[in-house]
Amino acid sequence: MLPSLLAAEAGGLKRFEVEAATLRDALSELPIANLIFDETGARRTLVNVFVDGVETRDLDLPVAVAAEIRIVAAIAGG
Repeated sequence: MLPSLLAAEAGGLKRFEVEAATLRDALSELPIANLIFDETGARRTLVNVFVDGVETRDLDLPVAVAAEIRIVAAIAGG
């Protein structure tokens, strides 16, 4: 599930279904993967990810078939 800001970059879609073994694999399947990962493949620091309601930073986390992954982009500024 994507927040509105990221959904706009994904063609207006907020929900996607993907088949993946790990969280990294699932996020890489999204059309906004370039906004989630930096040039080195690391998760961008302002992108928070929740799997079944629990925040995680472990991209190698195995994901269950029916897992719900929610992406929350933090807003930065001054």
